[in-house]
Amino acid sequence: MRQVVLDTETTGLEVRQGHRLIEIACLEMVERRLTGRRYQTYLNPDRAIDEGARQVTGIEDEFLLDKPRFADVAGEFLAFIEGAELIIHNAAFDLAFLNAELARLPGDPGTIGDRCSVLDTLAMARERYPGQRNSLDALCKRLGVDNSARELHGGLIDCQLLADVYIAMTSGQVALDLGFEKASEEQQTAVVAPVVLSRRPRVLRAGADELAAHEKRLDTLDKSAGGTSLWRREAVTPV
Repeated sequence: MRQVVLDTETTGLEVRQGHRLIEIACLEMVERRLTGRRYQTYLNPDRAIDEGARQVTGIEDEFLLDKPRFADVAGEFLAFIEGAELIIHNAAFDLAFLNAELARLPGDPGTIGDRCSVLDTLAMARERYPGQRNSLDALCKRLGVDNSARELHGGLIDCQLLADVYIAMTSGQVALDLGFEKASEEQQTAVVAPVVLSRRPRVLRAGADELAAHEKRLDTLDKSAGGTSLWRREAVTPV
């Protein structure tokens, strides 16, 4: 499955007041793993950045003067996200700005929803952690994702953090792959001769490194579950 983690920065909070995009950033994931493919661009919004947005992003008006406009990069951006599931935190905000930019293009480019499905991690977090703060920073703290490098909001670093948060939030939904394949119908009906053991099998005990890795994995599952996970309640510590 191809997914694209997406984040935008804007001149202000209200698209209805004519605020525009100033950055688009995307990271590609396939089968829940980052592939290294990315798309990122700054944009000339043809208007001033609000003081609040400037403080949050650290982006100045002068920095954007020589940057491309959305119309200049729309083709390559749309090609990058085409057919993917977009992972966005507070998707309504980003989609409103992206669709407003598309609407300014000549012809009928449609909307982001015409090209991609969307998964909103804010909606997912609110369902999983009702009544709690579910900003990206709050989720990083709750799920043990290191966000110490996030001094300002920036597209690529926010995408990286969101990818880590998404993996942590959904890790319990992924079936554990233990390396077994489903037996064929012929194998299921075959008569298997009994195995006779001539000596006691050797018992392999977990080493200190393996026990530490096991505890670390259980800590991750606890954070994803928002408390003591079923694995920690029911599992027997390996010996």
